[in-house]
Amino acid sequence: MSQLTPVQSSELCNMKGIEHAFFTRKGGVSNGIYEGLNAGLGSGDDRALVVENRNRMANFLNVAHDKIASPYQVHSPDAIVTSHAWQDNRPQADGVVTNTPGLALGIVTADCGPVLFADADAGVIGACHAGWKGAVGGVMENTIAHMETLGAKRKNTVAILGPCISQENYEVGPVFPNPFLQLDAENARYFVPSKKTDHHMFDLTGYIVDRLAKADVQSGTVSRCTYAEEDNFYSYRRTTHRNEPDYGRQLSAIVLQA
Repeated sequence: MSQLTPVQSSELCNMKGIEHAFFTRKGGVSNGIYEGLNAGLGSGDDRALVVENRNRMANFLNVAHDKIASPYQVHSPDAIVTSHAWQDNRPQADGVVTNTPGLALGIVTADCGPVLFADADAGVIGACHAGWKGAVGGVMENTIAHMETLGAKRKNTVAILGPCISQENYEVGPVFPNPFLQLDAENARYFVPSKKTDHHMFDLTGYIVDRLAKADVQSGTVSRCTYAEEDNFYSYRRTTHRNEPDYGRQLSAIVLQA
């Protein structure tokens, strides 16, 4: 059986009482186009295989198999607080926060930005799914605000962006960059013209990290590209370029040690 090889952040590793992992696709039981550690309950993969993959990730995090709180993501700015995981009828949200030890917060992605948050002093953690819609809409700021309701302080909060698509592989169409310019004309710096007319290459990583910094938390990134590293990560964009019928998702998770 191959080993799980998650990406980890030194900033979060150095925080007492916090366990985290930006899981790669290595170490799972899925096969075919989902080969590896597919965590996507909403994918077309065999559900039993996805459950086994998620159980392996729970084992890595030292939590019970039914203790990964993973919401139904809808590219929204919405965040919620929870003290438990959901097996069915998962709430629609793209940010989730807790102060419950032994409960892992999980976000699935396949190019979008997974962000993990922790205030170890307050014993509060968070996770959010930041695609361009969620990032523009304020999902990161909403996640931080919900952490504050549980006692977290921004000056003590570390927020790390996990593997996501890099600017050199993220071409966007004519609708861009208008949604970003409507917020702030300075957002033009995250876009450079591509080879196609009226298309741009978008720096999602830079945009996310800069918004986190503006939110007065300690921000960073692991600087890994999901599109470029096929052996390590699933990628929605890579799948669409190949006209494949579906794609796997990787899980990013954080937990307060019990």
